[in-house]
Amino acid sequence: MKDGRRLVRIRDLRNARGPALWVNLVTLYRTVAFPVLLVLIFTDQWDWFKWMLALSFFTDSIDGFLSRKFKVNSVLGSRLDSIGDDLTVLAALIGMVKSRWLFIQQEWIAFAIPLSLFFIQMTYALWRYGRITSFHTVLAKLAAVLQAVFLCSLFFFREPWYVWFYTASVVTSIELVEEIIMVRLLPTWQTNVRGLYWLFRARATDKSG
Repeated sequence: MKDGRRLVRIRDLRNARGPALWVNLVTLYRTVAFPVLLVLIFTDQWDWFKWMLALSFFTDSIDGFLSRKFKVNSVLGSRLDSIGDDLTVLAALIGMVKSRWLFIQQEWIAFAIPLSLFFIQMTYALWRYGRITSFHTVLAKLAAVLQAVFLCSLFFFREPWYVWFYTASVVTSIELVEEIIMVRLLPTWQTNVRGLYWLFRARATDKSG
């Protein structure tokens, strides 16, 4: 959709119409919700927090589908999606620190590994591209689902889902290693790169062609 491709900055939404506007607003919700989630955390409004967090994760699960269905692909949408994802997970982690500190102390290694890889990946991308990545790999989408279910479960149920937690930690770590390698291999910022397999396959096709 041509209207979607012209969206690069937030102010471009003023000229957007139809799906190009509201699909990006669905994605933007997560960024706007972040400070509200912080207020709810530090005022101990956990019932409100858990439902708003679940809504943020829900918008993450549908905005990609909506973008594909209505053919709304834009630089702005990719950026908002990546920023909104990170802020939503950050809000959940801050809430977890405040309400589940004992659990974090017990499982600190499983937290430390993916968090360290995340900061390495983000720092490397900022150094190489001047911005965070928006690869939206298959592994990243799987990791996002696992993270969302586990993080929401922490605030809806009394006991943590340990198997789900370990699975999310391992998959997230593998996904971040993949993205670090992709940052090394791709000289310019790109969006919607499905993963290393597809990257290598595309390169092989280019060479054979």
